[in-house]
Amino acid sequence: VQLQASGGGLVQAGDSLKLSCVASGHPSSSYAMAWFRQTPGKEREFVAAISWSGGQNDYADSVNGRFTISKFNAKNTVFLQMNSLKPEDTAVYYCAAEKGPYRLGLLPRNSYEYYYWGQGTQVTVSS
Repeated sequence: VQLQASGGGLVQAGDSLKLSCVASGHPSSSYAMAWFRQTPGKEREFVAAISWSGGQNDYADSVNGRFTISKFNAKNTVFLQMNSLKPEDTAVYYCAAEKGPYRLGLLPRNSYEYYYWGQGTQVTVSS
């Protein structure tokens, strides 16, 4: 299984970025996906998650109202639209996928509940 994340970069506070993650080779036909982020010396932090259908999502309080997670099932792609970026959003962002099958109504926030991980993409927000 490969999760290929892209879209990170260096922006100024208040700017927007859109991250993408393409999943290939997943053995299950349904699975939740999520974005996490991590800064040096800190644990990986939950950002957002989305159900297989895309009809259910969940956000960390720190990004709710600024970030939007979405997905395009036809291309096994999940997106993270990040608006009104703040310096504290600076981190390496990782996409993750459950092992599957998707459990209706469950969107885990714990990193250990996600089985597959992408390589990470750096987001740096300058003040």
